[in-house]
Amino acid sequence: MVGAFFGFIIGFLAWFVLRYVLTGFFTVNQDELAVKTSFGRAHRIKDKTTMDDPVSEHLKEEERHRYTFPQVHIIQPGGPYFRWPWQRVRKVSTATNTVEMAWDPDTPAANRGGTILEAVTKDHLNIGLTGQIRYRVSERNLYAYIFGVKNPIAHVMGYFVSVLRDRIASFEAPHGESDLPVDLEAIGGVSINDLRKNLTDLNLHMDQECLSSAARYGIVLDASLITGIHPPDEVESALAAINTAHNHVSSEISLAQAGADQKIVQSKRAVEIETLNAQAEVEPLNALADQLAELKESGPGVLEAYLRNVRLKLFGKARQVFLEVEQ
Repeated sequence: MVGAFFGFIIGFLAWFVLRYVLTGFFTVNQDELAVKTSFGRAHRIKDKTTMDDPVSEHLKEEERHRYTFPQVHIIQPGGPYFRWPWQRVRKVSTATNTVEMAWDPDTPAANRGGTILEAVTKDHLNIGLTGQIRYRVSERNLYAYIFGVKNPIAHVMGYFVSVLRDRIASFEAPHGESDLPVDLEAIGGVSINDLRKNLTDLNLHMDQECLSSAARYGIVLDASLITGIHPPDEVESALAAINTAHNHVSSEISLAQAGADQKIVQSKRAVEIETLNAQAEVEPLNALADQLAELKESGPGVLEAYLRNVRLKLFGKARQVFLEVEQ
C-alpha cells in the first residue's frame, strides 16, 4: 500500500512537471508582443496609467476619464520565458495591416461586401468612397487592445467611418483659391468637385482626427488613403456637363487674361522706348547748356567770342541773310 502511494505521488509529480513545468516555457516571435496574466489579471506597472504616457495627448479633456487604462508589463520578442499553471500569456501581432475602409468586421457583407462606403454630402448627394486604412497595435496601450474592448478593430472602423461621414457632410472648399470671379466659382461649387479637388486635405484631416485611436482602443492608424469618390450613375453625366462648362469658362478667362497681360507688357515697352527717345533728344541740349556755362565762367568776353564764331560759321553756310537795320 505504501509503495503504491509513493508510486502515485511520483507519478503525479512527473505528470505535473511534464504538464505544467516543461510546457510552461514559451517564446515570443519577432512580430509579436505578449502580456502575462495571473488568474486573469494582467501584470501592471504600479500607479501608472495611459494618462502618464504621450499616447493620451490627443484625447479631449472630457474623454480622459473614459479612456484611462493601466499600463502593463510587456514581454518583448525573444525567450524562452516561463509561466506558472495559473498564468496565461496573451500574444498580439505588431504587423501593419491594410484593409478597405468600407470593411465592416462585424458584418462583412455590409457596404457592398466591403468595397464602397456610402456618405452624404452637404448638398444631399449620395456618394461612394473607396480607399484603404493601414493600422497596427499600439505598444503603449496594449491593455486597451487586449482587455479594454471586445473587438478593437470594429470600434476603430466605426470611429473612422463616423468621423469621415461627418467631414463629408460638412466639407466646404477653402475660399480664395480660385482665380475665377465669384459668379463663376458657383459653377465649380458642387460638393463632389470640391471633395475631389481637395482629396489630399481630406486625407490629412482624417489622419489628424484619428490620432486618438491609440488611446481609445489601442490601435494606431498609420494612414488613411481615400482614393476614389463616386457619385450616383444618374448624376455622373450632369457632373460631366458641369465640369466641361467650367473648364471651357476657365480656358476662356485664361486666354483673356493672357491677352491682357501681353498688351500691358507691350504698352510698358512702348513707354520705355519713347522715354529713351526723349532722353536722347534732351541730352545734347543739356550738354550744350553745360558747355556754354563753362565758357561763361572761363572769363569775360569768351562766351561772346564763341557766339560770334558760331554766327560767322552759320553765315558762311547761308545763301541769303536778312539783317535788321536800325533806323
